Amino acid sequence: MHARDCYVSAPGKAILHGEHAVVHGKVALAVSLNLRTYLRLQSTSNGKVCINLPNIDTFLSWEITALQPLLDGCREHAVLKQELDDDLLMRLRVFTGIADASTDTRSMAVLAFLYMYLSVFGEAESLASITVSVWSELPTGAGLGSSAAYNVCLAAGLLSARGITSSPLTPQQDSARWSKEEMDLINRWAFMGEKIIHGNPSGVDNAVGTWGCFLRYHDGNITPLDRVPVLRILLTNTKVPRSTKVLVSGVKDKINKFPAVMKPVLASVDAVSCTCEQTLTEMSARGPSAEHYNILEELIDINQHHLNVMGVGHSSLDTLCKITLAWGLHSKLTGAGGGGCGITLLRPETDASVIQSTVEELQACGFDCWETSIGGPGVQQHSSDALTRDILKILTSY
Repeated sequence: MHARDCYVSAPGKAILHGEHAVVHGKVALAVSLNLRTYLRLQSTSNGKVCINLPNIDTFLSWEITALQPLLDGCREHAVLKQELDDDLLMRLRVFTGIADASTDTRSMAVLAFLYMYLSVFGEAESLASITVSVWSELPTGAGLGSSAAYNVCLAAGLLSARGITSSPLTPQQDSARWSKEEMDLINRWAFMGEKIIHGNPSGVDNAVGTWGCFLRYHDGNITPLDRVPVLRILLTNTKVPRSTKVLVSGVKDKINKFPAVMKPVLASVDAVSCTCEQTLTEMSARGPSAEHYNILEELIDINQHHLNVMGVGHSSLDTLCKITLAWGLHSKLTGAGGGGCGITLLRPETDASVIQSTVEELQACGFDCWETSIGGPGVQQHSSDALTRDILKILTSY
């Protein structure tokens, strides 16, 4: 069949407040990062399916005739099905030689792509000959939702190419978004990709990639926050590796050992998240003020202290907070902690020279640093004219 060409993008994610506490039933605020993953899907006539992932040096192709037999006996799974087809997944592992225990980025990205491609196009009269190229501004393995942005892009691109969702972009538009119903479908498919990569994900990362902006997460319920302002930040990657599983387990052990001490800490983190949500709502309704930013900065400081009490801080994060505070800026870790990434709030009046000096000091410590924003749009379809020259060059060079 002939597929529709398209360009799409999806954002990464950060946790503004509530990491770790969310595991124990408290509120967390997840936000979109204006560091995005971009996908180009091109219909071809060479009888092949190609995936190009330059960020991880992966360039693969398969003959459609070799992929077609994998669908034998699997055609009953419908487009709206939300559960993984374990039989198809097993066949793909055998076909690609990816072992059950494999978790490396390259293998998981390939497996998610092939699964979604076969699932979306499997009920068509024939599989589509396509080339998919994906490039990302997001570092992998940094807790910034890079896999979710990838899966959201795959879901949006493949569903649109197959004609299951619309092509919302008009000739007069540079970028456009799908209807709520279509976004729900994209999110469900992206969640299946996340299951392939992560096993038992919360669904927060793919929801942020789909809907963007700010999301409230509580007891498994994800609620987008309406009309929340976009905030400028510095995003810093300390590049210190950490194990999310070990850090989560450590917090749990501390709660079990000192319940009278730690449960009030979790309750306070919950209050920080809720107070931040209320402040952001007021900023949208009344317009942002200096006092609003003062509150946001204080909440950042309070929550960073909470996270240190939980035992998920790190000397690299202490260095980040010390350097930024010397320039009048406020920072906290985002995600699992123990290293990883941190965010620094930038006020509207923050001078460019202050930002530059701060970044230079952080880079001198060996950190990676980006000036970006949080609260931007989720998955979008783009015209080629809307993409910057550099991004377009990357996506069209394979």
